[in-house]
Amino acid sequence: MDFLDVINQSLTEMLGPFGPMIAIGVLGLFMVLLAIPLMMNQREDPLKKLQRDIKGEAKKTEKKERLRQRGRNEKLDKFATFLEPQGEEELSAMQLKLRQAGYQSKDAVRFFHFAQMALGLIGLGLGAIYLFVLGNAEGMSQQQTIMYGIGPGAAGYFLPKYWITRRIEERKEEITCGFPDSLDMMLVCVEAGQSLDQSIVRVARELRASYPSLADEFEIVAYEMKAGKDKDRVLRDMGTRCGVQDVSSFVTVLIQSQSFGTSIAEALRVYAGEMRDKRVMRAEEAANKLPTKMTLATMTLTVPPLLIILVGPSANGIANLGNMGN
Repeated sequence: MDFLDVINQSLTEMLGPFGPMIAIGVLGLFMVLLAIPLMMNQREDPLKKLQRDIKGEAKKTEKKERLRQRGRNEKLDKFATFLEPQGEEELSAMQLKLRQAGYQSKDAVRFFHFAQMALGLIGLGLGAIYLFVLGNAEGMSQQQTIMYGIGPGAAGYFLPKYWITRRIEERKEEITCGFPDSLDMMLVCVEAGQSLDQSIVRVARELRASYPSLADEFEIVAYEMKAGKDKDRVLRDMGTRCGVQDVSSFVTVLIQSQSFGTSIAEALRVYAGEMRDKRVMRAEEAANKLPTKMTLATMTLTVPPLLIILVGPSANGIANLGNMGN
């Protein structure tokens, strides 16, 4: 007991009245960070491996499962309960959001939640170091202590979500900018005698240098069509992944053209012309907004120098007359 009292007194002198609690929290955080790599590097149970090898039917089932889940990180399967939403709707919404941001990996949801957890813990650790190890907690109120201690952890937790939101907006903008050009290329390919599938493959290859996000979407469509997936479903999935109204309308045009048996080339020609006109209208809209956006900057940079030039000599003359009168 004397030993524990000495440690308690030392921590209280070093870190303040909350010293023992802070030491326990730091120790727990260290143990969690130490346990994560150990659990991820944990070997498979030999008994389970032997049972799986003995049972032939189980072995066939596992081969099928491995083929279906190929490309997933097996180490993250141990933490699937913590790194994936348990609700099917929430998991599907998160997967769609990450695909709209350009992350097509099967483990994207798990990596996202792992990044949130890791950055949150790192932020809490940095906050604790700033407050108690560096001794900045002295003189702060309880509200400031909570803000500086929990604030970095909250910022680290919400940083991946902010990054995904920015990625989605940037990707949508890139797809919107490159979509009219892709329609023109597709129209040229279709009129040259290529099928729609071949046109999509060619457009994806040609757009790779300028618009990689749009090229990725066309490549996914091409691979899914080659795999035998229904063409209508493939096109609708593309519209959902992109999240752009122009792409969704284009998908609707193609599906209706195939349903009614009309010419795809004619539908592409009309829709490509509309997209070119729409791009011109967007450019004109941005140009019309420019003077309004520049008004504040113009007033800030122009009015003060103008006032100095106009009012400065008069103010200087008045000041000189006052000095002469004195």
